[in-house]
Amino acid sequence: MKLQKMFQMQHELDRYIEQVNGVEGELFQKKVLALTVELAELANETRCFKFWSRKGPSPDPVILEEYVDSVHFLLSLGILQGLDGLEEWPEGDVAGDLTSLFLLAQGRILKFADNPSPENYREIWIAYRAIARELGFGTEAIVDAYESKNEENYNRQRQGY
Repeated sequence: MKLQKMFQMQHELDRYIEQVNGVEGELFQKKVLALTVELAELANETRCFKFWSRKGPSPDPVILEEYVDSVHFLLSLGILQGLDGLEEWPEGDVAGDLTSLFLLAQGRILKFADNPSPENYREIWIAYRAIARELGFGTEAIVDAYESKNEENYNRQRQGY
């Protein structure tokens, strides 16, 4: 997957949001927290950990939208740390059920928060790829959903979200 288009789109959206809202100052911790919250919202929609409930997961379009919500912040963190040179989605061997993959991603995000190195950033992407694979989301679906949500985010800003 070519990531450069998504990095560019995210960079433009971030710049727009910051300008429209007069955002100044350090945003790293806020974006890390936003990423962890979005990851939790994604997990909640899959219901993979809700052993006490018989209700099934949300429909795939809802889950995919939550997935790309978190990808927005993953891209944004890379831009913020100068790690937006990734051309392709990093490959790596990660196995497990959704619950273990969400915990893995969470751990990698927190590790990156403590040490925002290129390797730690790549490790988050690898965990996200494993989650997408487990959810059955292919590259094209992710890119299409990202582009759609990116435009929705602009519209929300224009409407005073």
